[in-house]
Amino acid sequence: MLVKILAAGSGGQGVLTIGNTLGNAAMLENFFVTYLPAYGAAMRGGTANCTLSISDEEVASPVASTPDILVAMNQPSLMAFISRLEAGGQLLYNSDLVDYVPERGDVEMFSAPVNRIGRELGSERSANMVMLGALVKMTGLIKVETINQSIEMMMGSKKKLAESSVKAFRAGYDGFPFK
Repeated sequence: MLVKILAAGSGGQGVLTIGNTLGNAAMLENFFVTYLPAYGAAMRGGTANCTLSISDEEVASPVASTPDILVAMNQPSLMAFISRLEAGGQLLYNSDLVDYVPERGDVEMFSAPVNRIGRELGSERSANMVMLGALVKMTGLIKVETINQSIEMMMGSKKKLAESSVKAFRAGYDGFPFK
């Protein structure tokens, strides 16, 4: 099993955190993982994306030029990467910031209003953790408990941030009717 994921958005939307959290959780479950972040010169507002490969065997390359799953947090990211999505792949996009999705009859498409859900939870900045919850539910790759552990490890001493991140993750996981 090899799953290649590309998460993309603008700097400040937390796409690198999505990849890092998922990658750490996959390692905790003894998967082989590569994580390759990329971001533009401007941190907040510039481009940001990461590729993540999760496998039960060693991963030969961190490059996922044709991902199985594309997570798009905004319209420019969706437009930039949808053509790279593998036929038979899955697109998970932020329906609050994506107005148009090009027709692709060869991929499954799922929308998630993650900004709205984050706002309802008290902070739109938690949209990335909501999206991570939806992604984990959609793929079934990683256990919820392991993601919670990864979030707590990454947040360290920031207990309130860890609690709100776990809550946002859970809202995303519970809020979408995948599989």
